[in-house]
Amino acid sequence: MWQRIRNWFDPDELRSVGTTPDYRFSLANERTFLAWLRTGLALVGGGLAAAQFLPALPLRHLREAISIALLLLGGAVAVRAIDHWARVERAIRLDQELPASRFPAVLAVVVGLGALLLVVAVLAGALGS
Repeated sequence: MWQRIRNWFDPDELRSVGTTPDYRFSLANERTFLAWLRTGLALVGGGLAAAQFLPALPLRHLREAISIALLLLGGAVAVRAIDHWARVERAIRLDQELPASRFPAVLAVVVGLGALLLVVAVLAGALGS
């Protein structure tokens, strides 16, 4: 595990593996990494916005729970982005099959379930008023 984390911060270590790939593949990998970072930043921004701008919700501490969930999810996406970038870069350099990832599917399910829970909370608040 520590070797994986070290690869995130030591580009020379990563470049010492395999052969230099076509630069277009490395740049495509980097663009994907940056897209995941934007997603993580958007989730963090949404968490901060929820904490600051959402009015009090009908369920006690729901606003705080939403904020914390978005902040944690944004952090997880950012960490996953760097790990996936390093693993893909290594696979490209070694001319191996790209690593499979369940993370996009898990993220989609978590966001979908979160949205469904928010719909329930909004409806509970509307019916309770």
